[in-house]
Amino acid sequence: MTEDLMQKIVSLCKRRGFVYPNSEIYGGLSNAYDYGPLGAELLRNIRNLWWKTFVGTRENIYGMDGAIISNPKVWEASGHVTNFNDPLVDCKDCKERIRADHLVEDSLKISAGGKTPAELTEIIKEKNLKCPKCGSTNLTEARKFNLLFKTSLGSVENTKFDVYLRGETAQNIFVNFKNIVDSFSPKIPFGVAQIGKAFRNEITPGNFVFRTLEFEQMEIEYFIREEDWENVFEEWKGLMWEWAKELGLEEEKLRWRAHSKEELSHYSKRTEDIEYDFPFGSFQELYGLAYRTDFDLTNHAKFSGQELSYFDTKENKRFVPHVVEPTFGVTRTLLAVLLSAFTEEKDEMGEISRTLLKLPPNLAPYKVAVFPLMANRPEITAKAREVYDGLKTNFYTAWDDAGNVGKRYRRQDEIGTPWCVTIDYQTLEDDTVTVRDRDSMEQIRFSIKDLKTHFFALLN
Repeated sequence: MTEDLMQKIVSLCKRRGFVYPNSEIYGGLSNAYDYGPLGAELLRNIRNLWWKTFVGTRENIYGMDGAIISNPKVWEASGHVTNFNDPLVDCKDCKERIRADHLVEDSLKISAGGKTPAELTEIIKEKNLKCPKCGSTNLTEARKFNLLFKTSLGSVENTKFDVYLRGETAQNIFVNFKNIVDSFSPKIPFGVAQIGKAFRNEITPGNFVFRTLEFEQMEIEYFIREEDWENVFEEWKGLMWEWAKELGLEEEKLRWRAHSKEELSHYSKRTEDIEYDFPFGSFQELYGLAYRTDFDLTNHAKFSGQELSYFDTKENKRFVPHVVEPTFGVTRTLLAVLLSAFTEEKDEMGEISRTLLKLPPNLAPYKVAVFPLMANRPEITAKAREVYDGLKTNFYTAWDDAGNVGKRYRRQDEIGTPWCVTIDYQTLEDDTVTVRDRDSMEQIRFSIKDLKTHFFALLN
């Protein structure tokens, strides 16, 4: 059932224009994907909702948009050059490179987070674990592999120097801490939010868009007094849980999991993840919440020689703020939303009668679809175009005149369009149309002049 669900999601995503394999005409690239017209719109709606929820409606959170490539000293100071590693083994027979901790977890169904390469090597040898590609047990010892993508900057060979694609968006915020404080004089606590791409040169298990080389993060660095961190941490746990519910994710498929001491990142004193029950490997990380202490600001101050503290005018003292960091993966959000929304309805015989995505209307790529009942009747088509033109200025609206109306309904159901508007012969007489609801399939007639008010009310 669960693997079957993933296959159905992958198939629907390609067929309906949500997600395509990257560079497919050249054979593709492993674990790289492009987002089609509907996927791009769904991602945009997720980003916009997140920004509205955590930035637009909060007085003390500021937005920024940092560069993907920074001075390499940023990554030395942050600890990523020395500590941003995954444990890997190589198959000596087929040359496949494998995440050692994932091999242990997938084979033995146990947690391997935080185990050293030596410990993983011992488990792999003791349990005689096999290469997932060729079945060989002829594996190397586990060793650490840095996840930063390295590239060269400079146009002439002897002037080139190494730089990194950012492994997380957080460092842009930390190195701009002084600029933001100087520009806005924010009162603590305050946060800085960013949405952007990050890159990790890691071995990925091939679970569609769950783990990819290039991905998008929505992150907040929330600057606080050290003594407040536990209360702030709990506050953000509540906010993140409410956000997950707002996306339509079922609470029974969500849980919090605290990282063990061995699992903690080099910058974290406490980390907890919201995990979602994905069809592969049961519960997997969806979002993360970390208490980064003052690690980043202190290290950047040390490496740069710049003052990165905060002056509290009320208490007349200077201190280095601590940080609580809520992190949200955009593409993992998209996958969880699609999995939660995917629905197959069956008839009395147990056969699938229709497939639909029960997306929250504010996330649905198209809000409305407009149909002329008869595409070959110019007067109906002209009226339908008039309705379409009136709606598309306020709502992302689809035009669909291919096939019979029943097939058009099914097509829009499958991509999650909440409402379909049909223009028919009666429309020509009294300026009313049929509005059909995706989930209930209920159809109600509305006056054309009332449509915008009706849809605005439903969306709000």
